[in-house]
Amino acid sequence: MAHPMAGKKGLQVINPYYFQQEFHAPPLPLAGVKFGTSGHRGRLGSGFSERHAEAIAQAVARMHEERGIKGPILVGGDTRLVSRATSVICAEVLAANGFSVILADGPLPTPVFSSEILAGTAVASLNGTASHNPPQDMGLKYNPSHGGPAETEVTGLIEAYAKECLADPGRIRRIPLKTAESQGLVLHRDLIRPYLERLSRIVDLVCIKESGLRIGIHPLGGASIRYYETLREEFGLENLEIVDTTLDPTFGFIPLDHDGQIRMDPSSVYPMRPLLDLLEKGKYDFVGASDPDADRFGVATREAGLLSPNHALSIVFHYLLNHRPAWPESLGVGRTIGTTHLVDRIAAAHGRPVDEVNVGFKYYVQGLREDRYALAGEESAGLSVYRWVTEKDGILAVLLLAEVMARSGKDLSSIYKELISRYGEPFYRRIDVPADEKTRSKIKSMKASDISGIQSLVGEEIVRIRDTDGIKIYTENAWVLARPSGTEPIAKLYAETFRGPDHLRQILIEGGELFGLETRSLV
Repeated sequence: MAHPMAGKKGLQVINPYYFQQEFHAPPLPLAGVKFGTSGHRGRLGSGFSERHAEAIAQAVARMHEERGIKGPILVGGDTRLVSRATSVICAEVLAANGFSVILADGPLPTPVFSSEILAGTAVASLNGTASHNPPQDMGLKYNPSHGGPAETEVTGLIEAYAKECLADPGRIRRIPLKTAESQGLVLHRDLIRPYLERLSRIVDLVCIKESGLRIGIHPLGGASIRYYETLREEFGLENLEIVDTTLDPTFGFIPLDHDGQIRMDPSSVYPMRPLLDLLEKGKYDFVGASDPDADRFGVATREAGLLSPNHALSIVFHYLLNHRPAWPESLGVGRTIGTTHLVDRIAAAHGRPVDEVNVGFKYYVQGLREDRYALAGEESAGLSVYRWVTEKDGILAVLLLAEVMARSGKDLSSIYKELISRYGEPFYRRIDVPADEKTRSKIKSMKASDISGIQSLVGEEIVRIRDTDGIKIYTENAWVLARPSGTEPIAKLYAETFRGPDHLRQILIEGGELFGLETRSLV
């Protein structure tokens, strides 16, 4: 059999037949089911296989039965190699357990799962995706009745039940899809227009259309293609063009990322290069993209280039506070622990609260359900807004930023410059620092009390220390955060300051030393 991976002229080609065989007949031993911040993921084969899909679906069926959760479960996935196969497997298992299933007929973006649950169409969902990970990876996400990523208690139960199923496949019930359909247990419905109709009440599509803004969209071979096509053809956004409609589950047409991997990350200049080239040639005023499951976003303009997620979140938050007059004045902003504090300064100027949460969109679910946020976002290019979905929505993000530019008539770069002239310019960086197991364990176990005796950081008094997700040190104008990786021999070090690039470098060095990390050669 041909080698599963091969390189060619800056692109990478994977052998789909190899990984499909690994999916259906995985080598042993199988990796256990482990839910991270958003579902279980693994490399096709021992990391994620047909047996994993069956086990997770059976675990969900058992949990629903025990908890008396009734109603249809929405099942689908993105455009990956075995997304359709995974969806069918889940539908067959759920139906065999007597549950009604709505099975997507085509690729389905992550935010649509949330939207359908919140609309009352489904009570929960199983979503086959590995987000922007390389194409040889695969995963499953479970969203319960609140529409967002499941809480730890729920995913822990799914893990435990799935472990039993992996150890004893005889626990799994499964019937053929045609049998389930004939019994009325598997249903099909339109999952494109209802979502876009709801979206049109959140984003001013008329403003975007009438502005004449020339918009280029690259779905990066993902599930958003049909949604953007429908926006153009049925919602009148004729100034929106899809620059590449390629659907290739190996994603071999995507330029390699910084580390030589195919990674469909819309916030990275490497996979975005074809789209950025069109922008630089003057074909478009604004371009946008989302990853395969459309929960992350990337946007660029001719003046700004590829906008960092932190800049984008600041622009959108400020815009919403000034252009959604019907929204309550009590709405604040939610940001993850590693996201820019520029949004804090914007919030303070408008008298709005800030909610800092651990990494993971699941920590926003309650606040979004309680209508506390105008914007909830994270530095890894995910966001949602007031009375919208409890998941990240890359389609929403792209269209909101297009609306900002359409209404203002300004390049996003100009808008960001106006913000930092008013609130101060943040200098931000994240670096991955090599760290052995001992160092990572030390960071993971560190408490605020362990460094409470240190009074200052790079000439500023330490005003707060947080130890809920790694360890974060705050000063008046800066902060530094260390988070150990659970899967790689690195620690992630984030820092931001409003006192210039030299101050940022010193924070990364001095802050790294506090956490036992050597960063001088990296900054």
